[in-house]
Amino acid sequence: MGLAFAAMWSSAFTSARIIVEHASPIWALSFRFLISGLLGVLIALAMGQTWRLTRNQWRATIIFGLCQNALYLGLNFVAMQTIEASLAAIIASTMPLLVAVVGWAFFSEKIRPLGLLGLIAGVLGVAIIMGSRFGGGVDMFGVGLCVVGVLALTLATLVLRGATSGGNFMMVVGLQMLVGSAALFGAAILFETPRVDMNFELAAAFAYTTLVPGLAATLVWFFLVNRIGAVKAATFHFLNPFIGVGIAALVLSEKLGRLDFVGVAVIAAGILAVQLSKQSPTSS
Repeated sequence: MGLAFAAMWSSAFTSARIIVEHASPIWALSFRFLISGLLGVLIALAMGQTWRLTRNQWRATIIFGLCQNALYLGLNFVAMQTIEASLAAIIASTMPLLVAVVGWAFFSEKIRPLGLLGLIAGVLGVAIIMGSRFGGGVDMFGVGLCVVGVLALTLATLVLRGATSGGNFMMVVGLQMLVGSAALFGAAILFETPRVDMNFELAAAFAYTTLVPGLAATLVWFFLVNRIGAVKAATFHFLNPFIGVGIAALVLSEKLGRLDFVGVAVIAAGILAVQLSKQSPTSS
């Protein structure tokens, strides 16, 4: 399940890159969340869940929907009109590192020496990749959008802590997608002219993004957390830089240099170190 989650989450950047080549990014994403959200709510109702959420769940649902779906993914979709999917995936993969930093700075969470080394490695890995990409004429505006997006994703991840303590997890998932859809519809009306070049590539990428990273990955993550716990499950995030870059190279033929591979490996090692540092030793 961990490998499946990492593969589905990482593949979303490649399918998003295909979508924005053929359609207006914000309009496409708003429709994607509308469909995913309605399917999520229907699945939740079939599971016997209701939308009678606790006050904390409603707050988390709204903030998560705005920060992850509208800001993080919306900004990434817009950015991938001018930057490669592999670079967007690398920037997004730093989220576990940022969560650790914010947890230490604002929530007094202790960082063990292994975790500190992981954070240093993550920063070094990003510096290696960015240094090599800047020399190749990367679009800085697109990079900036991705950076703001991953900061919003970090906030969303922190807010979601405890959001499912009152049950109705799948309902929370569906409703936060609808929140994101509503926000993106407003942004699309204000800032974007509808554009669509209907073809098989667009239809396949849209269907895949809606069903696989949108719904299936969320369900797999839920089952994985229930089985092994959130901290151990989060360890699988260290695979995201490798898989995200690999899928972009295979499907989109994006070129990768030696420094890209080195940077990805360093970032992945940093994420793994941070996550392992959070695990409490257990007695056999």
